[in-house]
Amino acid sequence: MIAGVFINRLNQGMRLQTDPSVIYGLGDQYNGNIRKIDLQTDTAYNTYTRDGLTPTPISLPGAASLHAALHPAQTTAVYFVAKGDGSSHFSSNLTEHNRAVNRFQK
Repeated sequence: MIAGVFINRLNQGMRLQTDPSVIYGLGDQYNGNIRKIDLQTDTAYNTYTRDGLTPTPISLPGAASLHAALHPAQTTAVYFVAKGDGSSHFSSNLTEHNRAVNRFQK
């Protein structure tokens, strides 16, 4: 599903806006908490400030990740948020996504 979301975002010209890319770009400056300033600080890996894919992978992808990238789920979702239980909530519009963020992250 996440691969499907990223494909949808790229196809629609949206930024990926994924937190792991921000964390990777912060390197040793990451303290376990992403702040608004981190999302706004431009690095080569910050997909909140840069269009498209990062210049290199941000981790060593395993076989399941590579398979997902090659065979993304067919979905209308363009957003997802962690639910805190190891799963994610997927949304097709920003209003629904903001509700999910408020429910699961705040």
